[in-house]
Amino acid sequence: MAGTRAILPGLGLCVAVTAAAVGFEAVETHLFGRAWLEALVLAILLGSAIRTAWTPSQRFFPGIAFGAKTVLEIAVVLLGASLSLTKILAAGPGLLFGIAGVVIVAILLSYGIGRALGLHPRMAILVACGNSICGNSAIAATAPVIGADGEDVAASIAFTAVLGVLVVLGLPLLVPLLGLSPMQYGVLAGLTVYAVPQVLAATAPVAALSVQVGTLVKLVRVLMLGPVVLALSLGASRLREEPDAAEPRVTAGDRPAGGRLAIHRLVPWFILAFLAVAALRSAGLIPAVALKPISQMANLLTIVSMAALGLGVDVRSVAKAGARVTLAVVASLLALGAVSLGLIRVLGLA
Repeated sequence: MAGTRAILPGLGLCVAVTAAAVGFEAVETHLFGRAWLEALVLAILLGSAIRTAWTPSQRFFPGIAFGAKTVLEIAVVLLGASLSLTKILAAGPGLLFGIAGVVIVAILLSYGIGRALGLHPRMAILVACGNSICGNSAIAATAPVIGADGEDVAASIAFTAVLGVLVVLGLPLLVPLLGLSPMQYGVLAGLTVYAVPQVLAATAPVAALSVQVGTLVKLVRVLMLGPVVLALSLGASRLREEPDAAEPRVTAGDRPAGGRLAIHRLVPWFILAFLAVAALRSAGLIPAVALKPISQMANLLTIVSMAALGLGVDVRSVAKAGARVTLAVVASLLALGAVSLGLIRVLGLA
């Protein structure tokens, strides 16, 4: 009970920031017909702004840390309910393996670009996974596994969020420029755009077929999140053990002490739970009526965790890595686009 009381002030602050972010998103939608900045992004921006203008007292830190770690892990587990292996397998092996290959190649290229630009391995991994899989959700899911700091997560999400909006606006211009068919453009959008709602926004102006294909391809990309995060959990023990460079009041990761890791630390519980929930969803054991509420809860918890991360971030420290992160994100996205176009040509999609 004492532990619960300890987290209430900070967690309450995170919920307040979340409510403000959701409210701003609703205002955007009302005024412009769409939300240019989603609540998830707004939460981390608002949290960072509050943290920059005001340093919370010590009593807020337990709840903020709980939101940044435990709430995030629960959200990742619930994301598993949005993945249906049955629908994805129905698309055919060629496209499925091609998408998986694009994701793997893009992650390796993006990581190499980030390291070449001097980014820390944790930041390079966040940028690579964010660009190559599903933007903010991939960054949020990867962060606990590699022990990423709040600053790492905030910086990578901030820059990918801005670029994500630009991609949605600019990608349709490639249709006449490259002579893409609705099918080809749908594949390209599904492989390059960050979030499912953004895929819909980027493909709707082109064709209904582009929307359908883009959504399917995007879902396959999202499915890669499980294997990638699992692989990182098995191979990133060294990153989890590294200490923070600055005061680690709030961290998205769970850094174990030095020494040999136990098996349960090599594979975090929430990754196993994520895969288990995805399997249940694919087997039809999760009632259809529950899928939408679970998805909404996962989204809400992710926003709360992003608010927590923002509240632990000093914007000035994020700005120090701004130019390099921006260049890494842009270069990585261009590499992803090139690889995606190559897949379209190799598969001979009409």
